[in-house]
Amino acid sequence: MAKVLLVIAPENFREEEYFEPKSILENAGMEVVTASLKSGEIYGVNGKKAIADKVVSEINPSDFAAIIFVGGPGMAEITDNAQLISLAKKFYQTDKIVAAICVAPEILANAGILNGISATSWQGSRQKLLAQGVTVVSKPVVWSGKIITAQGPASAREFGETIVTALNK
Repeated sequence: MAKVLLVIAPENFREEEYFEPKSILENAGMEVVTASLKSGEIYGVNGKKAIADKVVSEINPSDFAAIIFVGGPGMAEITDNAQLISLAKKFYQTDKIVAAICVAPEILANAGILNGISATSWQGSRQKLLAQGVTVVSKPVVWSGKIITAQGPASAREFGETIVTALNK
């Protein structure tokens, strides 16, 4: 059974981008662990609660098959966080699936792992990606090698399903 890490902001994550992929992954028989910059109860933009099992500094990529960065206003404030950028790089360097939705692809761009590939993101993040040399495409979900990016809440289901497909390859 694959073990997957979902990373959410310490507040104001997008619930659809968290709960929908989480449900799809669990229904596919995968173990899902949630991490953030703090552990415990975390509330999304609409007040729904998630529990962060771990803090990102405790994460060892070798324990997981994939990492998924969830978007939302809270994540938009921390896309340049050194711990998140380092975690994205470590997962990428160990040949794991690295996925991000909404504003979270900015973390991957900041980690330098979107160079030379196609990616997508929330409309408001596109200029930041383009400024870093990312080939931005207007599709709900883009799967390039080990990297999967998605636009936002409306693409959360397809995002989750694409991650399951990638993990089952």
